[in-house]
Amino acid sequence: MAEKTIPLLPCQTIQPVIDFYTALGFEVTFLQKSPNPFAAVERGDIGLQFFGMRKYDPSQSYSTCYVLTDDVDGLYGAFRAGLKAAYGRIPSRGIPRLGPLKDMSYGVRQFLMTDPGGNCVRVGQPTSGDPRHRPAPEETFARALHHATLFADSKEDLAGAARIIDRALAREGERPTPTQLVRLLVLRGDVAGRLDDGTTAASALREAAAVRLTEEERRSVSGDLERLRDLSEVD
Repeated sequence: MAEKTIPLLPCQTIQPVIDFYTALGFEVTFLQKSPNPFAAVERGDIGLQFFGMRKYDPSQSYSTCYVLTDDVDGLYGAFRAGLKAAYGRIPSRGIPRLGPLKDMSYGVRQFLMTDPGGNCVRVGQPTSGDPRHRPAPEETFARALHHATLFADSKEDLAGAARIIDRALAREGERPTPTQLVRLLVLRGDVAGRLDDGTTAASALREAAAVRLTEEERRSVSGDLERLRDLSEVD
């Protein structure tokens, strides 16, 4: 026997969703515009289907699915290139958007993207056979980054993530390393932008860009610097 699960996800209108996934390299394998809007897209073994709901609000969506891959870095690079070509930049906030590629504390390397229907598609590659959360680090700023990342990307508690970072950076007598500071500020700018707090977002991103790093340090936070460039294109 061979089985395959295909997520069926809602959207307000079909065409923007098709355009988004086409930019990612998907092929439209079925399209029906009336009487009931419906579409199916495929990219390799990834299959997604969508149905239109006229009164559906993408900003209020809780729809999500998880895509497992053995090459998350390759997919992320391909999706970035496709979106850059289609939109002229990487959409990093609002709807649609592409999130950063991160190593999570529960044994996966993943990124999140939200399509024009408001559906969150999580794409990940297991890095461990243990899916349980790793213990939070003891060091102040590593711990803050650990918890803020979970709040922003797993719990979708953006305000909570902002509070964690702000408390950590306001501590007296303790300062993060340059790489910790960059990572915290980029995440703070990302969260602020998603909260429509443009002033805080711009300030955090400017501060992150001004941090002086050695070449070795730049290599260690290359993903965060890439995210900084994406976010700065918006601001």
